[in-house]
Amino acid sequence: MSAISYSDALNEALERMNDLGYERGKGVDLANHGPMGAEALALLGREDEVSRWVERYRRAMDHHEPPAARFSIDPADESSWRPALGAFHRAGDWEALFARQLSDDPWREVLARWWPRLLPGLFAGLTHGLIRTAHAVRGLYAAGDAPTALQLNELARGLAYWAARYAELPGTPRLRGPYSLAAAVAALPRPAEDGPMGPGTVRRRLDELDRQPAYGEALEWLAPEQAPRLLSEMTAQFADVYLGHPEVAPVPLIHGVTAPAAARIVLPHLPHALYEPTLAALWQVHTAFLMSFTTDRRDEGAEVWRSGAWHSEGAEPPPLDELGARAAEHGDEHVIKFTEACLREYALRPDPRYPAAAFAAQRRITPLDAGGGISDVRR
Repeated sequence: MSAISYSDALNEALERMNDLGYERGKGVDLANHGPMGAEALALLGREDEVSRWVERYRRAMDHHEPPAARFSIDPADESSWRPALGAFHRAGDWEALFARQLSDDPWREVLARWWPRLLPGLFAGLTHGLIRTAHAVRGLYAAGDAPTALQLNELARGLAYWAARYAELPGTPRLRGPYSLAAAVAALPRPAEDGPMGPGTVRRRLDELDRQPAYGEALEWLAPEQAPRLLSEMTAQFADVYLGHPEVAPVPLIHGVTAPAAARIVLPHLPHALYEPTLAALWQVHTAFLMSFTTDRRDEGAEVWRSGAWHSEGAEPPPLDELGARAAEHGDEHVIKFTEACLREYALRPDPRYPAAAFAAQRRITPLDAGGGISDVRR
């Protein structure tokens, strides 16, 4: 049993990472995963290891300076806040706005106010705006009526990062089609590529999404479904996608699971009217992932997975109770978050693809102390 509680471990981690900016890396702009990784590690029952992990994480890569607020954003004036969406140099202004609102209003009210405004830009930072917001929400919910200033500030930063990296994908997604999620994924055409799939190719594909065959139609392929069931379909299907594509860089497709798993954390705190638009936006992001990072179905599909095609990577997954311990030892923030999300989703729907995908990530991604954490891809 841990000697420190989840909330104490989380608040200590937030205090020790309070000086880190939103992004990191020399010559690149990779999302700061520190607060997310620490919170997920505590959720895995590894509270005693959070402090040591924070030090490992800080040593792995230099972070950018925290942004300073320069100009006020008026939340009541659309001509003030809308032009600041996607303007990363306004990140400090966004943080100041959300900090101010969270000091005046309950956090659920602030979340519900801004969710529909930020949702069209869900792709922000490869969905890290949503994911960081969700980890902050989980901490606040655990705190009950006594959230700390650090926890409220972390929600402000999650929302600010989402707003500052806001990135709309072309088209308008709607849940009005005839397809199940698995059928929609199977029917989606993947653009062929002659050369290697590097970051430049991915960026070009994202810029050309609206010119890809079937992309616009695909945004309306998905049938309406109850949120809990469709979220499970999404996470299971994209655990399958992750397993089926060992040729793809090992980090990006993880977010096909962690984004809907993050939405599951937040939706209970939002009005029900926001559920369907959120699910539609997630499907649009999934469509972009598939059309930008993959060139064919490769080894996707439950039949292929059950046949053992992915086993060429190595051993069978360990028992469930070992996966969390292995993730903590591995140390990479993506591995920790992905393992936590897969185990949480497995508890709701015991599909063997979840632990298999988590174990695959632990094998594909470089451990933190061996130079991990640099394989992220963000538009």
